[in-house]
Amino acid sequence: MNDTPTLDDLRNQLVDEIIAKRPLPAPIEQALRTVRRDLHLPGLDPATAYTNRAVTIKDHPNGPLALSCASVPSTVAMMLAQLDPQPGDHILEIGAGTGYNAALLAELVSPDGQITTIDIDPGVALHARQALNRTGYEHVRVMERDGLKGAPEYAPYNRMIATVGLWDVPASWWQQLADCGQLVLPLRWRGQTRSVALTRHGDTLVSDDMELCGFVPIIGQHGERTTDPAHGTVRLHHDQDQPIDPDQLAEVYSTPPTELWSQARVGSEETFDGIWLRATAFDDTVCRIEATKQALEDGVRRPAIPSRSPGLVSGNSLAYLIAERENTDPQRPSRLGAVGYGPDGMTLAHSLIAHITAWSTDRAAAPHMTIHPADTPDSDLPEGHVIDKADSRIVLSVTGMGV
Repeated sequence: MNDTPTLDDLRNQLVDEIIAKRPLPAPIEQALRTVRRDLHLPGLDPATAYTNRAVTIKDHPNGPLALSCASVPSTVAMMLAQLDPQPGDHILEIGAGTGYNAALLAELVSPDGQITTIDIDPGVALHARQALNRTGYEHVRVMERDGLKGAPEYAPYNRMIATVGLWDVPASWWQQLADCGQLVLPLRWRGQTRSVALTRHGDTLVSDDMELCGFVPIIGQHGERTTDPAHGTVRLHHDQDQPIDPDQLAEVYSTPPTELWSQARVGSEETFDGIWLRATAFDDTVCRIEATKQALEDGVRRPAIPSRSPGLVSGNSLAYLIAERENTDPQRPSRLGAVGYGPDGMTLAHSLIAHITAWSTDRAAAPHMTIHPADTPDSDLPEGHVIDKADSRIVLSVTGMGV
């Protein structure tokens, strides 16, 4: 008797794993059980193709991140649920990747829908085209195109989805999305990325949902900056509108750290990224701190997650999230706190403790987001915290989420 799982077995096991953690609408579940991810990843062992992880399909020649990759299947499923494609929909996808997501979209909008997927890299676009042909989705339109420009010749679209990270909503996309149409994109602000589901209402995009995610950034947007206050071992990732000066921070780690602890605790499987999200709705000093192994060996206090933890930076001082495991609560063994460096490190640490404490009282709460064209005057913006980008103005509304 042969107990080796078939391709159908592998695919169904993956889908079972995904829906055990997040129930999905029946059409999306069926699409995931139908489309063969292994055929979009030729040469990869099928057992690996059907694991819940990302797969790089093209390395970036000028950086550590991939140029293109097949996204984590559970993230693909989550974003499809946010987009909620319907039969007959006309959808634009930015970031063709392997073509797998376009095939799923084609399943969901058939028989009368249209899918257009675009990618700036000719090799990636060719890969997607060949995979879609190989899997029976020849009718999906694949274009080699700068994703920031969209595909206006086939607009309007009643749904758009980006499978690359965006720092801003490009101005060219606004008129390509039909009024009342849905847009899902991995949007980055203050060093963190959320898959944001938005609905267009005239000249305003209104958020319906936000989910934590991570994506390869789109080519051509340069709104995020990296500041290095520790000579290559600690990096701060922040937005261009934040006045973070590396010269002011040059000696920040020469000062003794100040640690403060909140009463908030988390379990080993419990996310605390909501602290970061809610802080961005109040505080313009929020950014991401990345500490290398060398930094930790040099004595820098370990951030809660060394590669990506929220921090607050002002002038010549900073503070960031830390965690410490204790044995007093087996359900939530890790206590959250803040460490501050620099003359105002204590003040910033107190601010971060306030964000942690407020988050801990309602851990599922999230700010409401609206996005407006860059030329929208202040008088036409709703009440809330404004973050200005190159092509848009983001307003985070925090009703009921006081600090």
